[in-house]
Amino acid sequence: MDPQTQVPRRRGRPPRRRDDQTDTRELLLRAGLEVLTEKGFSATGIEEILERVRVPKGSFYHYFKSKETFGLELIGRYGDFFARKLDHHFHNHALSPLGRLHAFVDDAKSGMTRFDYRRGCLIGNLGQEMGALPESFRMRLKDTFEDWQRRLAACLTEAQQAGELSDDVDTQQFAAFFWIGWEGAVLRAKLERTAAPLDTFADFFFAGFRSK
Repeated sequence: MDPQTQVPRRRGRPPRRRDDQTDTRELLLRAGLEVLTEKGFSATGIEEILERVRVPKGSFYHYFKSKETFGLELIGRYGDFFARKLDHHFHNHALSPLGRLHAFVDDAKSGMTRFDYRRGCLIGNLGQEMGALPESFRMRLKDTFEDWQRRLAACLTEAQQAGELSDDVDTQQFAAFFWIGWEGAVLRAKLERTAAPLDTFADFFFAGFRSK
């Protein structure tokens, strides 16, 4: 640069510095979520995740003590994300309580279709391979499922109060049944690459209310 050239001073606030540490950690977590919704934890190597974000292996262990620590954080991250999705639907008072559950089912079907049935539920995926996972995952996965069940049970209780369900419906039991069946339907949808298993389960689930 010509020493005689004056660089004009920028007015206003100085440019915000990029937080590389936060960005890299977030990229690793996002890549982990993408991979683990498609395939199992045991089948996923750290190298595959690093390849997606193009960072050296040493960077991974700078942010996460081990693959197990990484997995536990992914469970928490996905559980929180999905809980917000459930709240978005179950607190939508523009719809009736059962209408909110129908809307969730439709949204989930659209999401699987959008990714050509390659992605499923990270919590369900991990639950299916629990025998090969660290024991620390077990309670975290169980707590996540129970949190989702509580949210659905609350929506079903609202449906009772609105007269959509009879008072003798055990909302806690139906909420548990929903997640047990829904996770199996998601697995079949991935296997068959079609929404038919999701439709079959949803039809039978809602028919169970009509028979009461």
